[in-house]
Amino acid sequence: MPIESNADVTFSKIRNIIFPIHDHELKRFIPMAVIMVCILFNYSILRATKDALIATAPGAGVEVIPYLKSIFVMFSAAIFVVVYTKISNIFSFDKIFYSCNLLFIIFFLIFAFILYPNLEFFHPKLFTIQEYQTVFPRFKFLFSVWGVWTYSLFYIMAEMWGNIMIPLLFWQFANQNIALPEAKRFYPMFILFGNIALVFSGYFLKLLCDPNFCPTVSADAWEGSVKGLMILVSLMAVVSIFSFKWLHSTINNISSTIVRKFETQREKPFKLGIFQSFLYIFSNRYIGLIALLIFSYSISINLVELVWKKQIALWFSGDFNGYNTFMGRYVMWTGIATIIIAFLTKGVINRYGWLKGAIATPIVLAVLGAFFFTLLLAGGLLEPLLITMALPATYLAMEVGMFQSILTRGIKYTLFDTSKEMAYIPLDDELKAKGKAVVDIMGARLGKTLGSWLVLVLFYTLAVQDIMDILPYLTCVIGVVLLGWILGVCSLHRLYVKKVNQKILNLPENESCFQDSLHGKTCMQEQEEVVIS
Repeated sequence: MPIESNADVTFSKIRNIIFPIHDHELKRFIPMAVIMVCILFNYSILRATKDALIATAPGAGVEVIPYLKSIFVMFSAAIFVVVYTKISNIFSFDKIFYSCNLLFIIFFLIFAFILYPNLEFFHPKLFTIQEYQTVFPRFKFLFSVWGVWTYSLFYIMAEMWGNIMIPLLFWQFANQNIALPEAKRFYPMFILFGNIALVFSGYFLKLLCDPNFCPTVSADAWEGSVKGLMILVSLMAVVSIFSFKWLHSTINNISSTIVRKFETQREKPFKLGIFQSFLYIFSNRYIGLIALLIFSYSISINLVELVWKKQIALWFSGDFNGYNTFMGRYVMWTGIATIIIAFLTKGVINRYGWLKGAIATPIVLAVLGAFFFTLLLAGGLLEPLLITMALPATYLAMEVGMFQSILTRGIKYTLFDTSKEMAYIPLDDELKAKGKAVVDIMGARLGKTLGSWLVLVLFYTLAVQDIMDILPYLTCVIGVVLLGWILGVCSLHRLYVKKVNQKILNLPENESCFQDSLHGKTCMQEQEEVVIS
């Protein structure tokens, strides 16, 4: 059946490179881009601030992070998944979106204006924590979590923002209202606008934390920095709420109609209970492979960056503003690099296929991570050279780690995120909603949690309490995970091509067609061009 749409309208060469969005699509694209900008702006500020609070706090440190991720954040994520799976059968998506935003706004304002100004009242005395750590040395870092419990709670909520607002709520709404042909144009632009937000969030981090940017900020004014940052976070959350409200109330019916025009057959969603949802999701090989990709990225990047954050904490020991200023520079350059990478890699998925876009991130992380870890492991051999250059080893490791993190995340935000979200589109509504909730939240959390538990096990087994003492073991683990990630991408690619042929294009499974997809332009892409035109 022919599809009535304006998708056959071609862009000029310049328009196709800069802004490949039709005029009639702007009413959907602009508010969704605004929501993406607000969410990623907040994510960057919260991520930097939570690390600064824990890594440089007296009595805490980077080694506390694995305990927070492996126990407290994972427990919170599991509770949310259960609650979300239940309330998604009761409340509409817009009410869930508003409620989540308001919950975060209330907490971050309470932290900035009530909890942080009264830390002496809320936190136990440092000498009390140290006494317990002396008596129970194996539980040293658990007592550290308790000793700075307001920071720990902030860390948990900041992690939950990143796991709920971005992969679950935003992308779920996008996947339900954007068709596959549109996604190839919309999603890269969402990533582009989102990374423009990183540039501005990095600037504001430096502005509010660096005396060179804001003369009123001093080393003793971290409280003022926290208040200013949390006000910004709250304002951006409010903007996202109003953008979503306008989009949902005035445009949603139109966007749903467009999606139905592109899909020749759409399965009627069915309701499942909590236990049945988990069984349904994890018995599905396609969803399991998506979870493997997210898990692999999560565990590998978090182990690499845990080592990197150790170098930052050593250099900025006890300096909250210094740590956050450095992270502001890192976030700003991550945004700039991602924008550049987005333009350089524009059209990669369209031209070379889904596989090339999805497999780029593990390859880049493997190459750059190997360079970073080699530098750390061979630090003793380089020390005489660094001394002659008056270059501290910790500072060099911190800068090299920032370089590898910027490039890895730039590729991830552009190619990996786009290809991952496209993988959800051929699925039915039940898997798009509940499957995405479990996979995106629990998949990422599972990776972080297992990585954190690995660190804890190594700490106890080797009787050490410093992340650098287990560096060789972490190097081996990351290598194995990256290999599994690459193999998982290849397996998911085969299923993705078949899903598109069967579900979106309403075509029978064609083995010869699939074989062609492994070389150059995929058969799926050729068929899409015929159907769309």
